[in-house]
Amino acid sequence: MFPSSQPGTLRRHRGMLALAAGASILSLALSGCSSAGSGQPKADAADATLVAYTGQAGDYQINFNPFSPSQIAGPGTIFEPLFYLNKAAKDAKPEPLLGTESSWNEDGTALSVTLREGVTWSDGEPFTADDVAFTFNLLKKHPALNSLGFKGEVKVVDNTHITFNFKDSAFVSGPDILTQAVIVPEHLWAKLNPETDVIEKPVGTGAYTLADFNPQAFTLKANPSYWGGEPELKNIRYLALSGNTAGADAIAQGTIDWQTGPIPDIQNVSTNFPDYAKLTVAQSQQVLATCANVKLGCTGAQTDPAVRRAIYLALDRTQLNTLAYENTAAPISPSFALPDTQSQWISQKVQPAVAPETADPQAAAALLEEAGWKKGADGIFAKAGKKLSLTIEVVTGWTDYITAIQTITEQAKAAGIQIQAAQSSWNEWTDKRTKGEFELAIDSLWQGPAPDPYYVYNYFFSSESTAKVGKTSGNNYSRYANDSVDKAINALKTIPFEDSTARQQQYDVIQQQIVADMPYIPVLTGGTTSVWNTAKFTGWPTAEDTYAFPAVWSRLDAAQVFKALKPVQG
Repeated sequence: MFPSSQPGTLRRHRGMLALAAGASILSLALSGCSSAGSGQPKADAADATLVAYTGQAGDYQINFNPFSPSQIAGPGTIFEPLFYLNKAAKDAKPEPLLGTESSWNEDGTALSVTLREGVTWSDGEPFTADDVAFTFNLLKKHPALNSLGFKGEVKVVDNTHITFNFKDSAFVSGPDILTQAVIVPEHLWAKLNPETDVIEKPVGTGAYTLADFNPQAFTLKANPSYWGGEPELKNIRYLALSGNTAGADAIAQGTIDWQTGPIPDIQNVSTNFPDYAKLTVAQSQQVLATCANVKLGCTGAQTDPAVRRAIYLALDRTQLNTLAYENTAAPISPSFALPDTQSQWISQKVQPAVAPETADPQAAAALLEEAGWKKGADGIFAKAGKKLSLTIEVVTGWTDYITAIQTITEQAKAAGIQIQAAQSSWNEWTDKRTKGEFELAIDSLWQGPAPDPYYVYNYFFSSESTAKVGKTSGNNYSRYANDSVDKAINALKTIPFEDSTARQQQYDVIQQQIVADMPYIPVLTGGTTSVWNTAKFTGWPTAEDTYAFPAVWSRLDAAQVFKALKPVQG
């Protein structure tokens, strides 16, 4: 599946899957849409609608607040950042959006940005540097929203020039500032509470605006006054279905045009469905996240690091990849540096550098015994009269993750650990996860705006991005806190990317700590596969030109794809 949200999209880490379904809902949602895959005539290019399935679980609840963990859409399409950075490209450079140029001073304490002239909000009000300053000050004022950890001062030079000032060198903060924070209009948001208010009528600068909404589907329409010109793709229809199976069925019927997620025999999409093509990119690091911090209110056996490491050793990743992911996943490092593109940053002290492919239940059991757990007559460990029994939270309809949990349950049992799944709607799952009201949750950690593991550490392992159980956290929903890790993350913020020696020293510290503590148990690096309708639309990313990370739920990336698509003339 997918990361629940991202910084800037502000938690996404993954799309969402639905409880409500049935042919009647699908028919209602698709009324007026044609399907190349089902043999129906294509729609006229002037009014063609792209039908997207992100995996919504349960009815949509209207919320276009781009800072809310339960927002359903908006970043990228409605609300834009200053620049776009393609995280699927190794050497990508920021592409101008609301910003046109940026530059650092020599010591990295001042980032100057030139803003695009002539941009208006979708309500007709002019976009200015004051809106940018307001947005970043809003993040500082509300730490729960400040997943980027922005601590700078914002100075408005004039309507089209702004400077971000820092006490210390902050080169590594540049990609986050420039590409991950979406800008909101001060004239409307000054009156809102960004932590609690639900935005029903979003006003942005993006290429699309909200056309209509109902709990089963909503539509975005092209913005005729968009600064980049009205896009050729005029309508985007987001559906709620019952889960992966319904999404796969819709692909087979030709009734949706883009989904990112599993379908049967995914390696042979073009053969099985001639109107469709697929593209897979491995970037999302799948984990069993734990509520790890007793001091912040976490309870359960998973708060014991020995239990977390034992689960890590109990996993047979080769079997998981085959049974749950059709062999689309890739290896993962317990350091959380990507093995393929960031291997140079994996500390030599992390051994093995990549998670084992096969299970080692004996080593897992030895860890538990050393930590005071004793195996009972039923083969399950216990301590102080309590069984080592844990629940993994998962969204109803996430069939690949559900299959993974079923497989993990059997693997863990061989190591003396009892695991079961608890399925809920995406909204319920998100609420549990962000409030720390869970033991384990299957999810993915996403990459930052530059090919450097700093961003994963800053997003998910910094204590500045968490909260007590019961309160909504930032990205660090595991509630992990380690002084050595915090100090190293803060040190990395002042070290230029080019100084690899100094950066590696900090990575050594972080990686040794997080491998020992393991608040997120590494599973696999998920192969993110999108399936899309090439008979109805042209301009999709390809292996030769992956101009955006190809996931419909990765909102900032999906917005770039939408703007590049052209309907095929019917």
